[in-house]
Amino acid sequence: MPRSGAPTGFYLHPASPLHDTGWGHPEHQGRLRALASTVGKDLLTLHGHVEQREAADATIDQLLRVHTREHVDTVRAACGRAEEVGGVVSIDADTKVSGASWEAALGSAGTAVAAATAVARGELANAFVATRPPGHHATPDRAMGFCLFNSVAIAARALQAEGHAERVLVVDWDVHHGNGTQDAFLDDPSVFFLSLHQWPHYPGSGSAEERGVGAGEGFTLNVPVPAGTPAAAYRSLFERALRDVEDGFAPDFVLVSAGFDCMAGDPLGDLLLEPVDLHWMTCRVMALAERTCGGRVVALLEGGYAPPRLGAGAVAVIRGLAGLEFETS
Repeated sequence: MPRSGAPTGFYLHPASPLHDTGWGHPEHQGRLRALASTVGKDLLTLHGHVEQREAADATIDQLLRVHTREHVDTVRAACGRAEEVGGVVSIDADTKVSGASWEAALGSAGTAVAAATAVARGELANAFVATRPPGHHATPDRAMGFCLFNSVAIAARALQAEGHAERVLVVDWDVHHGNGTQDAFLDDPSVFFLSLHQWPHYPGSGSAEERGVGAGEGFTLNVPVPAGTPAAAYRSLFERALRDVEDGFAPDFVLVSAGFDCMAGDPLGDLLLEPVDLHWMTCRVMALAERTCGGRVVALLEGGYAPPRLGAGAVAVIRGLAGLEFETS
């Protein structure tokens, strides 16, 4: 077990499953039900290694470390309108909210902060947070791509503001480029953003030429991956990217935007990874973190729109975090 026997934390805010986008929407309520059910079936193996921990809510001040006041007010107003009409309200063509979405968004961001804080304090070896709604497309001033608040960016800023870390590495393997996370740290050398993503694909950003600006130049590494890339080739790109990061950046903490839409069969992606590949990737991130920051890693749920596949992938990542072998059954 990693880090002197401390367990891996598992977090799921009770409001997250209540965020309602409508059953016809890819980011629907069944995603978390499938994840929780699959993790529950693996409890015999996870027992003694993984501990479910209490969720938390973000404060407005925590949101404002990443997002503008106008953005926060816009999201709150949209959720308020949804509550008034008793239905789903669209912020844009893709991004929808219900009356429960404000609590879910605050809960996801706040629980990400709580998990990162617990790991930083040594209470947990590492953690997985089933954040919903996802966050990595939310820019400082815009909700988009199913995302309201950028939980991974908010967790990074909380670690820095509370003195738990100076340099944070964000690894994003969602099939879509994490444009919101990139925008939040584009000119900041204290946060390194690494993204492997299908290219070309939504949202259109993430070319290899995007490397940061000003003082942040060289602290963004985008690895565009063609549709249909074999898993072995993807693994090679992933390992090379981690080496490139480690050659020039020594993180105090590692956050992972763990999207499961990079797996074969996802309706919103065309990559070919399997749960065993996600387990391998998690172990590689853990190895980097062990060398650089005492194994301090928190993984946050992003995409993944084939619910049974999402559950299997999440178990693979959690097993990797807990130092357990991957099993096919």
